Amino acid sequence: MIYEGSRIKTVWFDLDDTLIDFRTNSRAALRIVYDSVEPIGRLFADAEAWTERYEFHNHRLWDLYSRAVIDRPTLRMERFRLPLAEAGMTDAEARRLSEFLDTYYLDRLAEQKNLIPGALELIEAIRTLWPEIRIGVLSNGFADVQYRKIRNAGLEDKIDLTVLSDDIDVNKPDRRLFEHAARMAGSEEPDSNLLIGDNPTTDIAGALGAGWHAIWFDRTGVAPTSASPRCARATTLPAILPLLTSR
Repeated sequence: MIYEGSRIKTVWFDLDDTLIDFRTNSRAALRIVYDSVEPIGRLFADAEAWTERYEFHNHRLWDLYSRAVIDRPTLRMERFRLPLAEAGMTDAEARRLSEFLDTYYLDRLAEQKNLIPGALELIEAIRTLWPEIRIGVLSNGFADVQYRKIRNAGLEDKIDLTVLSDDIDVNKPDRRLFEHAARMAGSEEPDSNLLIGDNPTTDIAGALGAGWHAIWFDRTGVAPTSASPRCARATTLPAILPLLTSR
């Protein structure tokens, strides 16, 4: 594959909200948590209220984690403890329940199988058109759940390698994770790698900063602004294939 004048050896995909429909799957898992863990059903008026407060804290904490402001144990504890404490649970009770919810939620999340529309078709088209290309997943997710998500979603035999931030305790957008991924794929030349991802900061800015090519999968569909990444953009996965064949 020749892309913007470079011979691409590895096409990388972000996992959550690029291939796997994380938002839908997470909300399904959070609904199971609400329905099956009694204190939560008592503390929150409905599943939507529980989900809203969890997502509020989880989004903020993931941003801090991606910037290495907090560590992984803090993220995994606080995203549950904070909404529980806000709802009136004592700190000690919230911490005990959060330890249980961390595993219980991730187990339920790994069971969900929803993919972004066009995910399998895009991977298969790349495989057919460019059989020499390696296809990889590069994700900031936790190792104890990401591999299960890949397997349960039917992606395991569609990709050649998976590189996670857990592998070296460094998160996207840190350049070191991109350099590690390139070494693992045998495509050490930065411009021989192309990343497709939905997050303009961790995925796209990180890839461009490491010298990779990038395509921004912008699911919001909102018109780009001056602060948007300077790279190709698509609002659906099927729209990405023409970008690969025409550049």
